[in-house]
Amino acid sequence: MPSATGSDPGKLPFVVWVLAAGTFLMGTTEFVIAGLLPEMAADLNVSVSHAGLLITAFAVGMIVGGPTMALATLRLPQRRTLVLALAVFALGHVVAALSGSFTVVLAARVVTALATGAFWAVGFVIATTAAGPGNSTRAVGVMMGGLTLANVIGVPIGSFVGQYTGWRGPFWALAALSALAATVIGRFIPTAEKRAEMLVRAEFRALRQKRLWLALGAAVLIMGGIMATYTYIAPLLTDRAGIPTGIVPLVLIAFGIGALGGTAIGGRLGDRRPMTTTITAATAAALVLVLLIPLSDGPVTAVALIFLMALTGFSVNPVVTSLVVRFAGDAPTLASALTTSAYNTGVAVGSALAGRALASSLGLTGPALVGAVFTALTLLPLIALAIRGAHPTPPTMAQPACPPPGEHQSETLAATAPLQR
Repeated sequence: MPSATGSDPGKLPFVVWVLAAGTFLMGTTEFVIAGLLPEMAADLNVSVSHAGLLITAFAVGMIVGGPTMALATLRLPQRRTLVLALAVFALGHVVAALSGSFTVVLAARVVTALATGAFWAVGFVIATTAAGPGNSTRAVGVMMGGLTLANVIGVPIGSFVGQYTGWRGPFWALAALSALAATVIGRFIPTAEKRAEMLVRAEFRALRQKRLWLALGAAVLIMGGIMATYTYIAPLLTDRAGIPTGIVPLVLIAFGIGALGGTAIGGRLGDRRPMTTTITAATAAALVLVLLIPLSDGPVTAVALIFLMALTGFSVNPVVTSLVVRFAGDAPTLASALTTSAYNTGVAVGSALAGRALASSLGLTGPALVGAVFTALTLLPLIALAIRGAHPTPPTMAQPACPPPGEHQSETLAATAPLQR
C-alpha cells in the first residue's frame, strides 16, 4: 500500500491523489448540469428556468449540508464516512437517472450535495494530515485541483456525451465512477486510521478562533469576486469583445487551465509563504479585474485577462482552505466543512450581485466591477491574518505535530504560540 503519510517532503502520499479523483467526480456533477439543462427541461416537462433550480438546489445543499453532515458523521471512522458519502453520491445519480419526475430529480440533487459536503469536509482533513506539516497546503491544492479539472475536462465531456446519450447517460457514468472511487478509497485509506474521540462541543470550540473566521471571510470574498465575473462572461465575450459564440467554450477552457495553474501555484507556495502568496495573488486578481473593464473590448486582451483572472484568483483558495483546517487545531472537521459553505456562499452572493449589475446602467462590464470590488475586499481579512500571524500547527490523528523550522521566520513565528481558544 502506498504511504499514507507525508514523510517525503517532495512527494505527496497516494491517498491525496485518490481524494482528488473524488473531488473531480463531484465537481463534474455540480457543474455539468449547466450544459444539460435544455435536454433535462424537455424530458422532465419543465421550463429551462425552472430546471435551473437543479443547480440552485445543489448549491444550497452544499452550503447547509457540509457542516450538517460533518457533525452527523463526526463519530464515524473517516474511511467509512468517505465510502458512505460516495455510495450515497452514486445512489443519488441512479435515482435521478431512473426517474421521470422533476421533483424526484431535484431531491436526488440535494441528497447528492449532502454527500459531497461530507466527502469534502473529511477529505480535506485526511489530505492535510497525510501530507504532513510541510505539504498540507499543497495537498489541499491537489484536492481542489480535482474540482478545477472537472471544469476543464469533466464538464465538457459530460455535456458532449449528454448530447448523444441524453442527460441520463452522464448520470449513469458518474454513478459507476463514484462506486469505483468508493472501492479504491476503501482500499487506500489506512485501516489503522481512526477518528479522534471528539465531541460536538470540541468542534464548536474550535470555531472560537478569530483567525479561522478571517480565513473563511477571505474564501467567501475571493470566490465571490471571481465567480461574479465568470458567471456572466459569455455575454462579455460575444457582445463586447466580439468573439463568436462557437469560440466561447474554448475561452472557458482557458479559464479552467488558468484556475488549475493557480491552484497548483497556491498549493506549492502556500506552505512556506501563506500570507505573501495570498495577498500578492488577491492584489493581482483585483488589478486584472479592474483592467478587464476597459480592455474587454478586444478579443485578445479579453481572453488574456480572463486567463490571468483565474490564475491569480484561484491561487488564494488552497491556502485559505489549509489555514482554516490548521486554525481549528484538533477539531478540524466542522471548520473544513465551513470552507465548502464559504465558497458556495461566495458563488451565490457574487453571481446574484453581478446579475443586478449586468441589468443596470453598468451593462456588460458590471459583473467585472462587482468582481473587482469583492476581490479587493479580500485583502482586508488577509492583511488582518498577516498581522495576527497565520501559521498554526496543523491537526494530526494523535498529537499535534510541531511545524519544522523554516527559513521564513516572519511568517511562521505564530507557530510557536499556542492556539487561541
